[in-house]
Amino acid sequence: MAKILIIEDEPNLQLLYKSEIESMGHEAICLSGGREAYQYAEHQQPDVIVLDIMMPHGDGKEFLTRLLDNRINIPVIINSAYSHYKNDFICWAAEAYVIKSSDLGELKDEIARILEKKHLVEA
Repeated sequence: MAKILIIEDEPNLQLLYKSEIESMGHEAICLSGGREAYQYAEHQQPDVIVLDIMMPHGDGKEFLTRLLDNRINIPVIINSAYSHYKNDFICWAAEAYVIKSSDLGELKDEIARILEKKHLVEA
């Protein structure tokens, strides 16, 4: 069972993502801001981070920059309603970029792909 950190400020989306990720057999931890999430990621080392970009209390780009600056090597999936951030240089550091949708298939596929890749690397 993998530990997935979901950084999302919308409570309804947190519930939806948590439910879907737990149905995949993983533990899902939801936090609503980048600053508190950074402390969690640094100390708890989740297997994957699902990261929203636009949030109060530290946006996703700031969070990703801080991970990189401190060499915290956790795969990040940017999960944003805004496609134009794909062209932002800092977002290129993410393992994947998923546009938010009511169909969570792409997000779940990316989580599974990253976990499979990590498993192959660790073996």
